[in-house]
Amino acid sequence: MNREQKKTKKSHGKARGKWANKTEYLLVVAGNVVGLGNVWRFPYLCYKNGGGAFLVPYTMLAVLCGLPLFLMESAIGQYTQEGAVTCWRKLCPLAQGIGYGQLIIKLYDFVYIVIQAWALLYLIFSFSAQLPWAHCGNSWNTDNCVDLQHSRSNVTVGNFTNTTSAATEFWERRALSISGGIGELGSVRWDLALCLLACWTFCYFSIWKGVRSSGKVVYFTAVFPYVMLLVLLIRGVTLPGAWEGIKYYLYPDLKQVAVLEVEYCLQTVCIAQ
Repeated sequence: MNREQKKTKKSHGKARGKWANKTEYLLVVAGNVVGLGNVWRFPYLCYKNGGGAFLVPYTMLAVLCGLPLFLMESAIGQYTQEGAVTCWRKLCPLAQGIGYGQLIIKLYDFVYIVIQAWALLYLIFSFSAQLPWAHCGNSWNTDNCVDLQHSRSNVTVGNFTNTTSAATEFWERRALSISGGIGELGSVRWDLALCLLACWTFCYFSIWKGVRSSGKVVYFTAVFPYVMLLVLLIRGVTLPGAWEGIKYYLYPDLKQVAVLEVEYCLQTVCIAQ
């Protein structure tokens, strides 16, 4: 089969799916902007690194790196109508390694769905009359447990203070059931396994027909995070001490911009150098 015959055979193959309209594409882009990281990671980093001062390097990197890479990825995808690997074959065969490297990175991104399983587990427990991570007295709590109403987590390395919050013990002893060490394999957490199965099932049915199915799913998945962020905003500003937090955010500690840290964690203790 010569090259022309192969090209003709390819042209008669299954057509590549396309978005039904521009709204679906814009919703997909908007859905990629907001995710669990906006609720889970960003507030913690913002609080730790000087409040609003964190926005200085964040905005700089977003403008210099994030937006150009996003525009390049979108433009290449729209122009070539190909996937991450084959698009570089069409543009520049010597650059195919970029596509394969991106594919390998996406394989590591599979761990992100585990975080979604944790979030689903917490969502299920949140329907309880009394939140299990807000008080002690549960079967998984230890004698060192302290209710959130009385004290925050107070784990100090190198002294005799050895109290933990109910939230920490719920996370470590109930949700994860952390074993004694790497030598202890532990048992399967069936509730987490079912949550993970539910997340994978939802992902499968979201993309099983390509953009035909994912284009319809984004009407919910892209709008729902923004609605939840609005709900959390309204709830947050009505909590005690909310205005002190807003003041901390609006009057940032700009000295933190010059502080560069590399952080690594040993079990539950994080050490900054």
